[in-house]
Amino acid sequence: MSDAIKHECGIALIRLRKPLQFYIEKYGTPLYAVKKLYLLMEKQHNRGQDGAGIANIKLSIAPGQRYISRYRSVKAQPILDVFSKLEKKYEKCRNEGREKFNEAEWLQANCAFTGEVWLGHLRYGTHGGNKIENCHPMLRQNNWRSRNLVLAGNFNMTNLDELFDTLVKIGQHPKEKVDTVTVLEKIGHFLDEENQRLFDSYKEELSNQEISEKIGQEIDLQRVLQRSCKDFDGGYAMVGMIGNGASFVARDPAGIRPAYYYADDEVVVAASEKPAIKTAFNIEYSQIQEVAPGHALIVNKQGDYGSYAITKPLEKTSCSFERIYFSRGTDPDIYEERKNLGRFLVPQVLKSINFDLKNTVFSYIPNTAETAFLGLIKGLEAFLADRRKEVILESKPHMDSIEDILNFRPRVEKLVLKDAKLRTFITDDVHRDDLVAHVYDTTYEVIRKKQDTVVVIDDSIVRGTTLEVSILAMLMRLEPKKIVIVSSAPQIRYPDCYGIDMSRMKDFIAFRAVMGLLEDNQMDDLVDEVYQKCVSSDGSQQNYVKELYQPFKYEEISHKIAQMISSRYSNIEVEVIYQTVGNLNRAIPNHLGDWYFTGNYPTPGGNRVVNRAFRNFMEGKAVRAY
Repeated sequence: MSDAIKHECGIALIRLRKPLQFYIEKYGTPLYAVKKLYLLMEKQHNRGQDGAGIANIKLSIAPGQRYISRYRSVKAQPILDVFSKLEKKYEKCRNEGREKFNEAEWLQANCAFTGEVWLGHLRYGTHGGNKIENCHPMLRQNNWRSRNLVLAGNFNMTNLDELFDTLVKIGQHPKEKVDTVTVLEKIGHFLDEENQRLFDSYKEELSNQEISEKIGQEIDLQRVLQRSCKDFDGGYAMVGMIGNGASFVARDPAGIRPAYYYADDEVVVAASEKPAIKTAFNIEYSQIQEVAPGHALIVNKQGDYGSYAITKPLEKTSCSFERIYFSRGTDPDIYEERKNLGRFLVPQVLKSINFDLKNTVFSYIPNTAETAFLGLIKGLEAFLADRRKEVILESKPHMDSIEDILNFRPRVEKLVLKDAKLRTFITDDVHRDDLVAHVYDTTYEVIRKKQDTVVVIDDSIVRGTTLEVSILAMLMRLEPKKIVIVSSAPQIRYPDCYGIDMSRMKDFIAFRAVMGLLEDNQMDDLVDEVYQKCVSSDGSQQNYVKELYQPFKYEEISHKIAQMISSRYSNIEVEVIYQTVGNLNRAIPNHLGDWYFTGNYPTPGGNRVVNRAFRNFMEGKAVRAY
């Protein structure tokens, strides 16, 4: 993606199902789980540039000894920083214990981060500054072991105000009004109630110490999560650990945010992405399962696990943006989906270049668009194969001509190269743009000036800023006949509110284009009408912003976008082609969450956010709408 945007966090959970000594003897190290967690997090590093954190719980430890450990970092390389701290801690224990370092009983009594339950988190923040206090995992402490809660997640709640008010009404005094704290305290509240329920049921027949042990064995996490999550409105994949050693991964009822797991007789492991699990545990993709929408993977204190319903599932609308851009393309399904996104663009591209493949050069914007580019070229080659058959059968050409026909291939060049990012320390806009224009570089002398058309594919076009200031400026220097910019994703028209940092209307070039078209066509009355609807209603039932797009055809908006990004360049024709929503859903049939493109939000909170975002735009408020 040429326009960098912030996106979701990543989660990781490991539960060892056997005593620690088993792993020491089988794998020759007490750090088996640590190494696996490191791999899980590194293979999801695409999700966490703001911070990283880990937490660990020991299952069997005597009172008076620490059984929960946590490290967090917001340094430049947070994963490396966290695990470097761990390595120093282990080295100190190794020097103190020497031969005892491989004895589980001694190790757990004398060294932190040697427990059986592990949680890892990669933060890419949409709320709050990049401070250690905002870095997951979050910890809610209590002297009762089974009331302790460690929580991390990939989520955003659209109804934060209502959730906050709920906490106040039940008597709490939250320290912050942010969704992370609110979710932690809400789950914590019902965890407390579950503890109290069990305590009350045994208080007439058992001692408090015996009751504490009973609670640890019998706590009903399904009940806790059912009561906690019933009024959450948002996209979430949350992983939590209870102080007694139980753990869970909870997923929103529409399946917006991803979560996968694998289990065998040694481990239960969960993560945001399948490739991370496959790499860390060297298993087949078929062994990795999806946490079902509205369900939670729950592992109890004894290590038994299962998937349990916690909310009523909605129509599944898993985020398509995950598949287009955010998730690792090494997942075989995602790889094929991205190739299809490119392949389905072939008819539009051929029409744009007037079927003149001989005088067209194809390229892509690195690095995430490469797979869609491969699909585009594969589709072009399939088109050529059909044409060859027609020409040979119908015109019966000379042998030399047949050889030329058979050898013809689409012209492919690596035109766009991403250079080391320049520091834009010059603050005025004119000179900053001059620096940004050189973030990308090109390969010269492969384009025939004034003769060749250049087709460049990007995986998505959000703001269009880098495209206008950097990429087009670079391609213009090649002096082609025409430039065609192709997006493998449809026009991004509406904000996200479920975990991706795209919430301000003015950031979307498609929105700016439609506002330009409304102005060109003197349709200010429609703008005012939509604004009044957004002001006078809570907007939870309807997305009024859709009405702004209705007067215009898809191609009209694309044409306006092309005008906008090429306005500073007058000598070369520029065309912009977007994927259609229909072809998006054909390419990614199992992940139909397309609200960025259609405005069809899976929860009422999405409608509230888009209407509030338009109000903010009209009122000149450059703030998030959630």
